Amino acid sequence: MDPPENYSGFTRNHSTMALRIHSTTDTLVMISYLLLVLVFGLWAVLSSSRGTVKDFFLAGQNLSWWLMGISNYSANISSGHFMGLAEIGAASGIAVGAFEWNTIFMFFVLGWIFVPIYSKAEVVTLPEYLRKRFGSLRIQLCSSCFFLLLYIFSRTSMEIGFGAMFLKMVWDTDIYQTMLVVLTITGMYTITGGLTAVAYVENLQAGIMIVGSVLLMCYVFREVGGYRGLVKKYFQAIPSKTQEGNWTAKTQCYMPRPDAFHIFRSAVSGDIPWPGLVLGATTVSLFYGCADQVSVQRFLAGKSRLHMKGGCLLYGYLKLLPMFLMVMPGMISRILFPDQVACVVPSECQKFCGRQTGCSVLAYPVLVIGVVPSGLKGFMLSTVCASVMSSLTSIFNSSSALFTLNIYTWIRPTATEKELMVAGRFFVIILFAITVVWVPIIEMASSETLFEYMQVLKSCLTPSMTAVFLLAVFCKRVNEQGAFWGLIFGTSIGIVRLLAEFFYGSETCEEGSKCPMLICSLHYLYFGFLLFLITLLIVLAISLATKPIPDRHLHGLCWSLRNSRQRRVALEKEMRWTMFPSATFQQGMFGETQSCFWKSWDLFCGLDKQSNSKIGPEIATEEKIKASWEQMGSSGMPADLEALARKTATRKEEEHTEKMRDWSSMPESLLWKRVVNAVGILLFALLILVHIYFA
Repeated sequence: MDPPENYSGFTRNHSTMALRIHSTTDTLVMISYLLLVLVFGLWAVLSSSRGTVKDFFLAGQNLSWWLMGISNYSANISSGHFMGLAEIGAASGIAVGAFEWNTIFMFFVLGWIFVPIYSKAEVVTLPEYLRKRFGSLRIQLCSSCFFLLLYIFSRTSMEIGFGAMFLKMVWDTDIYQTMLVVLTITGMYTITGGLTAVAYVENLQAGIMIVGSVLLMCYVFREVGGYRGLVKKYFQAIPSKTQEGNWTAKTQCYMPRPDAFHIFRSAVSGDIPWPGLVLGATTVSLFYGCADQVSVQRFLAGKSRLHMKGGCLLYGYLKLLPMFLMVMPGMISRILFPDQVACVVPSECQKFCGRQTGCSVLAYPVLVIGVVPSGLKGFMLSTVCASVMSSLTSIFNSSSALFTLNIYTWIRPTATEKELMVAGRFFVIILFAITVVWVPIIEMASSETLFEYMQVLKSCLTPSMTAVFLLAVFCKRVNEQGAFWGLIFGTSIGIVRLLAEFFYGSETCEEGSKCPMLICSLHYLYFGFLLFLITLLIVLAISLATKPIPDRHLHGLCWSLRNSRQRRVALEKEMRWTMFPSATFQQGMFGETQSCFWKSWDLFCGLDKQSNSKIGPEIATEEKIKASWEQMGSSGMPADLEALARKTATRKEEEHTEKMRDWSSMPESLLWKRVVNAVGILLFALLILVHIYFA
């Protein structure tokens, strides 16, 4: 099939295809978008309260349902979705879209089960919940490091990889400078504004993403004659060249899959087998729906339980869209440009995309440059940039919360709330610096296989964490020893498989997989579910062989004790961690001296101008402060620190009652409760219908 008349052609440029946009209109649209984000971000910063832990990381627990739902959609729909879903859709059909639908079920579990438990635990981050649930500092620190490494090496690398690759393909500009401008604008409201500013800007980004992708979908469906035209023409989308010299490509390498329009495929020969989709993908979805800091943090910031449920449902409705906005347009791309998107001859693929094993990664970029008219091309650039910026801001804000409230408070247990705010913002600056360094590294990597690599990474690393959180909530018999060693052993097994996949490379149609059968013979979705079961068994076996945790320490932290009205006794293990010898607890640090620099910093970050001696995020007891001081080798505590400890201990009981929110006792409107339940039932019914229709 001939490409559309406005198709501008392909030229080889280094290792990627260059699709050049020289239109002044498109460039002006892109610049206008960046200025709009900057202005809107600064407005969100100046209009939000951001001087406390609660304000900066939980938006003052004042987010409405629509802010939470749209913000979560924007945070989780990345450039990898635009590029990766279209790529796999072009190569194998609609089954990959079921991954997005699978996540919706998990957000029912999040809104109705997990978030109420986390709220009762009075936490900001998920590692804090594990420490309160098991009384273990080591599991808190290990899980915090796990999340941070996962975000830096998984989400951040995927965002940079796909974002840089898309910009390189469709915009004739310097990628490093462009990404630097995007990161600078992103940092201006992320560092200073906290979750409130991030959530408002993400809503703007989500609107741009949805409008842009809907426009592209309308254009491409018109090109093929609607859904019926897609079904008819997809199976005819075959490249014109399938042999070179004496070499002939295998038929299955260039022919569309016969099950391309089915999400449930053969358990043996399917590229996404149905048992793996039902079991393995559900395990990964359960992590990202219920045990992922980025997703959960926004719902912990909700005004009430009813708003949290409404946000989960709105996010669920929006997650129905990627199948139609990204996967199916990717399939249409194969119809319109079969020689490029479905190329199979190594020399041809090398000419189009610099990769000899296929160019399905071009699926979304060729639609933007070949189908969309001038002017809207710039808007589509803005759409993908919006996905990059929103995903990075959510990662940075959540990573800052993880570091500040779990790792920094371990280093400095007597840190003031103001000091925590300074540390959190500096950590975001460090993350931006790391991201800038990542850009040229990821740009040189094989970005075409990033999405597949990320799916394997999720299946290898997240099941063990999913098992720990699931048992922590639903099985009160599980104790610290079982959870910690189950997490360690499960993650170790996953790392072995991941390293093998990374070392031997991904499977190709012509050559298959080079990874040893003993390690990689099991499909990664099957492996993920098996790893989940292994971790469950390890956690349960060790827990049953050791002492249980008394119920008095678990009130409100487990499903069976969620409605308990008894006062929970904090569980503190006798674990002594050596503090850094260089750590000091001098008064006047981080701005209390009110120097010119710190006054400017306070104004920039919206911090309270008065000295704040409040301990956060969790009130330190007198015994903990004394123990920390003794571990540092001091014979006695200073008088001012001892007085602070006594004052804190006397205030602890009343602050627990007055400051913290008891979600179970908050009144809910009966009318709106029924509306939310009805909307939830409708969403569940829609999910069942689309699964049946595309099964």
